[in-house]
Amino acid sequence: MVQSMNCEIINVGTELLTGAILNTNSQFLSSELSNIGINVHNISVVGDNPKRLQLVLENALNNNDIIILTGGLGPTGDDLTKEVVSKVFGKKLVLDNTEKEHLQNWFNKRNIPFTKNNLKQAYLPEDSIKIENPNGTAPGVYLHEDGKYIFLLPGPPGELKELYFNFVQPTLKSFNNQKVESRFYNITGLGESLVEDKLKDLVENQKNPTIATYANLGEILVRLTANGPDAEKLLDEKEKIIKERLGKYIFSYSNNSLVNTIGNCLIERNLTLSSAESCTGGMIGEQLTAIPGISQAYLLGLITYSNEAKIKVLNVNKKTLEKYGAVSEETCWEMCTNVRKILGTDFGIATTGIAGPDGGTPEKPVGLVYTGLATKDTVKIKRNLFYGNRDTVRKRTCNVIFQMLREELF
Repeated sequence: MVQSMNCEIINVGTELLTGAILNTNSQFLSSELSNIGINVHNISVVGDNPKRLQLVLENALNNNDIIILTGGLGPTGDDLTKEVVSKVFGKKLVLDNTEKEHLQNWFNKRNIPFTKNNLKQAYLPEDSIKIENPNGTAPGVYLHEDGKYIFLLPGPPGELKELYFNFVQPTLKSFNNQKVESRFYNITGLGESLVEDKLKDLVENQKNPTIATYANLGEILVRLTANGPDAEKLLDEKEKIIKERLGKYIFSYSNNSLVNTIGNCLIERNLTLSSAESCTGGMIGEQLTAIPGISQAYLLGLITYSNEAKIKVLNVNKKTLEKYGAVSEETCWEMCTNVRKILGTDFGIATTGIAGPDGGTPEKPVGLVYTGLATKDTVKIKRNLFYGNRDTVRKRTCNVIFQMLREELF
């Protein structure tokens, strides 16, 4: 059964070690594997060096039943994952003619020359199963050898995710004859330590179901996982306790972030939103526009960074700026009120503040931010004092805006 199996993720690529590329694949895989009852016991990152990769792989095989390798499947000389895996298991690399044809068609359709080194991607370890890759040129590979389950997946996150959901996840689930269920509770308005304190006894005495918390900036995700034929009943019992203790802070019973929850709610309820950003410089709009279908709800986003832009674009009164300054409750009030009026949206939101590291004064220190939310009938302004670097201040500002929207929507 999968619950008793150990899993290791091996990420291959020197660019991951140098920090040139952010390693999001490990986060994605470990999260998804946990959702189906598989515990990842180790995550390794190794450069494009065949000797070091072989050592890491051999060690992983000695201690794990499931190995997932990502990266190193491309056409260049330093893409050596298949070669190393084949060597460890004493297998030859064999040309897959179907994959060769697929590669040639892929390049022909895009009018890109098919160079000889690209053919390398069509070679697979003998007796392996090819995992089709509709979004790229490097197919994945699956081997079941000596009681071990080995998956080779391409490095680009978009390709890896599709292969995981289309092949890896169904394959792993097929090993499992026990029901595994997870429930999620997304929390805002409480810090990680407070959430942990409220659930301390559940965490300390956990067996089945298990409970885990994950902290993000301004959000805490609680995951409850149970297995066995009584999984649903076990989850219901623990869920009742979680709701009693954290109910008013739960904004979503899914793995959705706060901004996704807000965006989807706006879409479902046919409500509209406009924004005027100063210190956040478009960060709110960036997060909202990542949500599919948000265009029907998010109608206008303005970055009015300078006083001149606030006056000419947002019609903020010049006297307001002269008397109170750009970072003030009064200016924020006019920003969110006026941006809402431009298109008559249901909500208008605004941010103005000092993100730092310079620009602060004793009266208005770095980290002082005003956030505003205007509707047809009300205007709410919140004074915030954030700590951290410039990026942290901006991210916390976005989170407060989304919390203000949540309070208005739910």
